[in-house]
Amino acid sequence: MVQDVAAAAPLPVGAPPAADASLPIGLVRKTDGVYIDVGLPRPALVAAVNQVFRAGFHLTGLNYPLLIAALYGVGPDLGPAQAVRLCDDVRLFDPLRASLYKNPKMGRGYAEYYFEPLYLDEEVLPDGTVIPERQTRLDLDEFVAHMWCKGIQFGIDVAAVASAMAATKPDRITFATDLEPEPGQNATVVEVSSDLHRSDAPKARADGRIDLQSFQNRFPQIKANVRLLKKVPAVPGQPGFDLAGHLTAPEPPQDLTLRFYAGDGTEAQTLDDGEYLVSTREGFLSVDAKSNRISITDKIVSLEGVSGRTTGNLQLAGAYEEYGDVQEQRDVTGGDITVHGNVYGNIHSRGGVVVLDQNLVSGSVQNALGPISIAGVASNSVIHTSGGAITIGRAENCVISGSSVKIEEASNCEIVADEVLISVAEGCAVAARNVEIESAGPRRRTEMVIHVLVRDVTRFDEEIAELDARLADFAQTILAGEQEAARIAALPDVRRYLALAVKLRTQELTLTPEQGQFLRKIAAAVATEIQAIEQLKKEVQVAQTQQKLLQDRLARVIEQKVAAAGVARCGLHMVSGETTVRTMPFLADGVALTLLPPKEIKQRLRGTPNGGEMLFCDSAGSLDWHLDPRRRAPAD
Repeated sequence: MVQDVAAAAPLPVGAPPAADASLPIGLVRKTDGVYIDVGLPRPALVAAVNQVFRAGFHLTGLNYPLLIAALYGVGPDLGPAQAVRLCDDVRLFDPLRASLYKNPKMGRGYAEYYFEPLYLDEEVLPDGTVIPERQTRLDLDEFVAHMWCKGIQFGIDVAAVASAMAATKPDRITFATDLEPEPGQNATVVEVSSDLHRSDAPKARADGRIDLQSFQNRFPQIKANVRLLKKVPAVPGQPGFDLAGHLTAPEPPQDLTLRFYAGDGTEAQTLDDGEYLVSTREGFLSVDAKSNRISITDKIVSLEGVSGRTTGNLQLAGAYEEYGDVQEQRDVTGGDITVHGNVYGNIHSRGGVVVLDQNLVSGSVQNALGPISIAGVASNSVIHTSGGAITIGRAENCVISGSSVKIEEASNCEIVADEVLISVAEGCAVAARNVEIESAGPRRRTEMVIHVLVRDVTRFDEEIAELDARLADFAQTILAGEQEAARIAALPDVRRYLALAVKLRTQELTLTPEQGQFLRKIAAAVATEIQAIEQLKKEVQVAQTQQKLLQDRLARVIEQKVAAAGVARCGLHMVSGETTVRTMPFLADGVALTLLPPKEIKQRLRGTPNGGEMLFCDSAGSLDWHLDPRRRAPAD
């Protein structure tokens, strides 16, 4: 017969005082069972339960999961109540039954127990009654108390134990295991802006059609003061417990420093609702794959190259830097474009600088306003800038046009510019106002042709020729008048009269009245000749005045021609093969040769020359020619 704890064996004298003297503080007996005060600290509750079990009692009708939740905080929610029902009662652990329980087999993090059929020994009562040997079963509540005293104060699988106790066959089971610590959650970041996401969907055109060659939004543009990322703080893990009820601390979660994600144009800010990475300026999003730094830059930096798979055709509002290749038939439109890989497609820049660090092959580069630099080889391509310098390492079979062109090696190219500087040119057609070539010659069957562009000053030459003709007419008129006056003055009577008239004017001779009358007769005789001489002198003076005005006008027209013609020169340091140099007139107000389509540039430079002057045609030698605008055009 199992006796009540209070009547049979009160708790040791050293137990802490309680409202109910037979139970330690933390356990309270009520009419419907024993309650545990979950408002007390957990170590105090562990001590109370330990005191009960160590005193040789066990808890009947025990709610084991609730016990574990109250002592260690693992298990079901205990709710808001101060005390929860733990078991039916606290009773003495019968020593006869205690002998039924064996020691568990302990492992690392687990405990095993061998369950088998059990029998109670034959028993003789005081009155002589003999109770024969009989089969019995283990009790789950007694099992918990026994194992507690064996050091297993946590982790018993009561369902597995109950099943093993009810089984008819012996079995060894793992009835208790450690609770491994639950790892926490490392600190992380989450995106809080939809602007961070690319859209690789096909681009919709203004007319409603879909452009399958372009993506909708490959490179997002970010406004200033936009929250980009939010830090999610680390969440600590849940502790575990070993079989003895000792706490096992989890690994601490990893924290992160949000400012380490901040690149140029972004910064970490602590706001009311958390820590954010915020953009500090407007620009394009750039993420460093190695450091994970997020930057807002004035230009787009891409590492993937331009192709139908990665980016499609690009229409960009700002600068662009590409570390991959631009594949064939791909178009990149923007400003300040730099490509570190090879370019097989087309580059269109609205301005700024276009830099190709490697090669341009079967593609094109156009810059509306700014220089173009190609470090490697340009082959079978079109290079054009409306207002900038072009610098190329080596060019083959290209059409090149710009304000100035500098090439180390050029072969089979058509080149148009204001100024051209080439180290080695073979089989090229060059047209420029200032040409400087170190070595020039043909390449196989392709001739080397140089056109020195000179402004068409024909209208000035025509006016100069007209003025020269009019000046020659006036010179002839003046000479004829002077010769006729000299002839008349050489007549004897006229000569004598003129000589007397001179002496009278200089007062070398004084006439008597009779001599004066004689002189008047002579004057009357040569009056017609004297009048003719005076008329000729007047005509000569008028012609001389007109001549002076025409000479001044001629000088002004020549200066205007010099200003209009500007500077043109051609310097060939060494000619190695048949090379032709001639001038090519052009109208200053006409369509610039650099603005013509590539096909027309080829026709103009390779076609039959139209006008111009031959300056050089030889297979050896050198040339240093400068335009002399003051030189008169040869007469027809």
